[in-house]
Amino acid sequence: MLQQQAPQPTTPAIAADRLTKKFGEVTAVSGLSLTVSPGEIFGLVGPDGAGKSTSLRMLATIMDPDSGKARVAGFDTAGEAAAVKDHLAYMSQKFGLYQDLTVGENIDFYADLYGMSRKGRQARVEELLDFSHMRPFIDRPAGNLSGGMKQKLQLICALIHTPRVLLLDEPTNGVDPVSRRDFWRILNRLRAEQVAILVSTAYLDEAERCDRVGLIDKGRLMATGTPDEIKRLMVGRIFSIRSGKARQIVDILRDEPMAKSVNLFGDSVHLVSEEERERDTAAKIKNLLDRKHLEYDQVREIPPSLEDIFVSLLGKGDAAPEAERDRFTLSDETGNGEEVAVHVAGLTRQFGSFKAVDNVGFMVKKGEIFGFLGPNGAGKSTTIRMLCGLLAPTSGSGTVGGFDIMKEAEKIKLHIGYMSQKFSLYEDLTVTENINFYGGIYGLAGNRLEKRREWALTMAGLQEHRKSITRILSGGWKQRLALACAILHEPPIIFLDEPTSGVDPLSRRRFWDLIYAMADRGITIFVTTHYMEEAEYCDRIALIYGGKMIATGSPMELKTEAMQDKIIDLRCRNPQDLIGPLKELPEIRDVSLFGSGLHLVTPDAGSGMAAVRRLLADRDVGEVNMEVITPSMEDVFISLIEAVDRQTDQAGKVQA
Repeated sequence: MLQQQAPQPTTPAIAADRLTKKFGEVTAVSGLSLTVSPGEIFGLVGPDGAGKSTSLRMLATIMDPDSGKARVAGFDTAGEAAAVKDHLAYMSQKFGLYQDLTVGENIDFYADLYGMSRKGRQARVEELLDFSHMRPFIDRPAGNLSGGMKQKLQLICALIHTPRVLLLDEPTNGVDPVSRRDFWRILNRLRAEQVAILVSTAYLDEAERCDRVGLIDKGRLMATGTPDEIKRLMVGRIFSIRSGKARQIVDILRDEPMAKSVNLFGDSVHLVSEEERERDTAAKIKNLLDRKHLEYDQVREIPPSLEDIFVSLLGKGDAAPEAERDRFTLSDETGNGEEVAVHVAGLTRQFGSFKAVDNVGFMVKKGEIFGFLGPNGAGKSTTIRMLCGLLAPTSGSGTVGGFDIMKEAEKIKLHIGYMSQKFSLYEDLTVTENINFYGGIYGLAGNRLEKRREWALTMAGLQEHRKSITRILSGGWKQRLALACAILHEPPIIFLDEPTSGVDPLSRRRFWDLIYAMADRGITIFVTTHYMEEAEYCDRIALIYGGKMIATGSPMELKTEAMQDKIIDLRCRNPQDLIGPLKELPEIRDVSLFGSGLHLVTPDAGSGMAAVRRLLADRDVGEVNMEVITPSMEDVFISLIEAVDRQTDQAGKVQA
């Protein structure tokens, strides 16, 4: 086990020594030891149920360990809990918000709680409202916010004062890429102010930005070190194959002797091989794909990412539930028999004077995986609720499964599956009882319900958990159970509203294996997501912002045609220190952290790279790797949204 500790010239702000916590016969955390220094960001990553949240709760003095000890901000968590809390900010996964208070009132409440003077808090509040884009909602009750917006409000409340220690339990779940980038900008500034930050995250690209990372599984730390040190644990070489037929390539390569493992990463396939010669392996891959007449853009060896390490180390011996194609069947009642599953035109929903959805139109074909993207509050969930017959449109028209969304809402409900952000499960019921309940809602009974229940348990890999209380399941298991309940009645169309928010990379991959299997059987999948890698798994994508459609097309079309600017990928030591200076260059439009490096947006790649080289030479940065790359979906997402904002600002100036 790699156990490399960074030099620590100062007393650690967090020091955990063999912390252990049991719940009955289950050991949630076993002998956890780690340190975090002032001015350090330490990332805790691991699968669902690994012990991340329990570890943070013990450090926050919310939960007492069964054994072991810890010191936070110099104080003992057992004997000096009050002093620990005075120097600590903790953000849990549960929303610590008052639903009847407005956004502004919630912020004021937490500022009062932390003892901030009324006079001194205003500048901090203004700054946090700007970074989170929550200013327009200052007077809205917290209970009326979307899930992602509640997450952002809780971030504001946690950061309202500057603590010595900041504990964040998966703080960016359900938060869009724009806000995630802004959030990490704030974290890096807190880091510069010598705040010690311990953050658990399901986003492995976020873990790449941490000074050190701890990989935890089944309550034990498997490895700690810098991201680069963790990556050295990779056994084998990784080859990336980029193709518009990535899903088909995965199926072919998994049966090849040269493949130790094969995984999908957006529009690329990552094959891990233990063969020694890079040239031989690449040639074998190309020859195989050529024989199968599968087009590809490139085959090349790449360095491992943290997600590669995560999947390699934690995916062993933990196979995904079976998802053979013949497990998914279509209902005979598929509406009017047309090849179009969803079609809407001029769809609008107004709440008072606020237009949540404004003149939206699109079409989804049967058997298509259709991704619906947009930042928090863009109108995604409102659109889905209208399509599912849960909310009446203010105006517009459309059909779902051949049924009119205005006149046949009840028929729509019988022919779709709907999985909401909250999974819609009854926590106090067992797995079997939840399935039985939803089966009853969909009119299943007797032998029919019994067969579908066994199918659902097998499909979701929950056979051994059938008697478990749902509340104790990890996020990944709850996710599978929610999907099983949503498709129990064999609907031809499934709506998934941010279904993978907060689950680990292994659970996300297994979930998408199930989605592919369903799509291959002709089931239509309509999915919203904030994971831009997942957006690349979709056949087509629509982007909504401010309630309006701003782009649509396949992932490759959007990456190659929708974005006019070029992307420069820059890799060097301490990239966060260069964000400010690079943004001042007139040739660079924007700079943001991307994994362990930076993405630079420039109108002209040639002049942009020349300007960057001059700046790096002046600052004596050292070893640098810089290249122009195809934009990622995250780059496209942010670029299109910022283009709309620029147009809006210009229009406002003209009117003024």
